[in-house]
Amino acid sequence: MLARALCATTFGVDAHLIDVETNAVNGLPQYFLVGLPDRAISESRDRIEAAIVNSGFIMPRARITVNLAPANMPKEGSSFDLPIAIGLLAMTHQVDDAALNASMIVGELALDGSLRPVKGVLPVTLEAKKKGLKQVLVPEKNVQEAGVVKGIEVYGFRSLSEVAGWLNKKLQKKPVNVDVKQLFRDEQSTVSLDFSDVRGQENVKRAMEVAAAGGHNIIMVGPPGSGKTMIARRLPSILPPLTLDEALETTRIHSVAGLLANGSSLVVKRPFRSPHHTISDVALVGGGSIPKPGEISLAHNGVLFLDELPEFKKSALEVLRQPLEDGEVTLSRAKISITYPSGIMLVASMNPSPDGEWFDPDNPGSTSARDVERYMGRISGPLMDRIDIHVEVRKVPYEELSNTRTSEPSAAKRERVIMARLFQSKRFETTRGVHCNAQMNTRMVRKWCALDPAGSQLLKRAMSALGLSARAYDRILKVSRTIADLEQSKAIQSHHIAEAVQYRALDRDLNRKGAIHA
Repeated sequence: MLARALCATTFGVDAHLIDVETNAVNGLPQYFLVGLPDRAISESRDRIEAAIVNSGFIMPRARITVNLAPANMPKEGSSFDLPIAIGLLAMTHQVDDAALNASMIVGELALDGSLRPVKGVLPVTLEAKKKGLKQVLVPEKNVQEAGVVKGIEVYGFRSLSEVAGWLNKKLQKKPVNVDVKQLFRDEQSTVSLDFSDVRGQENVKRAMEVAAAGGHNIIMVGPPGSGKTMIARRLPSILPPLTLDEALETTRIHSVAGLLANGSSLVVKRPFRSPHHTISDVALVGGGSIPKPGEISLAHNGVLFLDELPEFKKSALEVLRQPLEDGEVTLSRAKISITYPSGIMLVASMNPSPDGEWFDPDNPGSTSARDVERYMGRISGPLMDRIDIHVEVRKVPYEELSNTRTSEPSAAKRERVIMARLFQSKRFETTRGVHCNAQMNTRMVRKWCALDPAGSQLLKRAMSALGLSARAYDRILKVSRTIADLEQSKAIQSHHIAEAVQYRALDRDLNRKGAIHA
């Protein structure tokens, strides 16, 4: 007696089709599970037997072998419970196996036969569609997630007995269709954090708008209580809405990580991840025996906010360098190598010194220049090289805090950001993998950031007078291109260069910085 059901296992954000073969021969009742299962799958026997019996079916008494093919591919998770149980029932003719060759089946079984939700349902459904299967059978709490995939029938079930009844044509079910457009309309219309709540700090809010328009990484430096965190948390409210492809890609990452709430479908808002500074290297970039996504991948298509940047472990910060440059992180283990996307906007904040204040040469009681230099030195040059915008955040005066005038709302800033991104979309429409100014390489900077003689002379004077480093040159050009896009200007003008230069505060030497804050 042989039966076959189809399931899938996930590697990274992709799923791979798995044949669940069940076979029984005469002999002492024994149960063998082969095909590189992990511990969760190996322990499934008792769950499956209890679920079958408590659902009113008969557990086969024979020498049973369950093979998960291909046998050389590691499998993990509890989503194999349901297909194994269905295979056992089909093998003993308790369910009709006519639909099994065209069905993807995933689900975890409780002892009473009810179905519990599992991770990775979205990539599994996409793989089922890719392989030409007709339908996907999932736990009811996963049906909204799977239902966003068009072109394949998705059915949700509450128990093993319901699945068996549907296969035996004793139970009628309608496939679930999720209105993706309505999801976007509902989610995008709700903004909980708005820039209108921020009093003062107009220069910082402007820098955030420029960063959002060009996809630039940004760092804010200022004393405690100046509003750095408050401003950073409002950045997603002015970012362009996710496209459907971006939403699917983001949801796949959150799905395999098990972070989607039960009954949810798409992630339609840009992620905002803010890990604590005690985070480990593995938690930041991902890892494990079968590598799982870390914070940098969970923030894909969104924002990774690192508050109090110098307090993070140096090793944790250094592992960010390659993902920030390449937009993806590759995790290699002895038996497997997995690549996760990491296309993020890095937003960082920090105090200028251990006591939170700037060096003031006219105030003997202020922090010393050496303390500021040592504290700033915790951030390596190569990491700082990947941050386009540096902005100083000063304490907000009482007059601005007590002002009742409403600041510009996020909606107005977002409109300008979206228009600037449209300019960039047209500019890079023939360039694969480049969608915003921050992603330009050196050759593209030379092509799209040409300066007129006045702008070139201004930049030359600025680099000399302010002691800007050589690495700041391309960054200034990229940011000035974004500022021009915000003004819908085809050419980069002198005032665009002047504003971009102001966003390289940490490239100035310490003495000039002390003079600025004197």
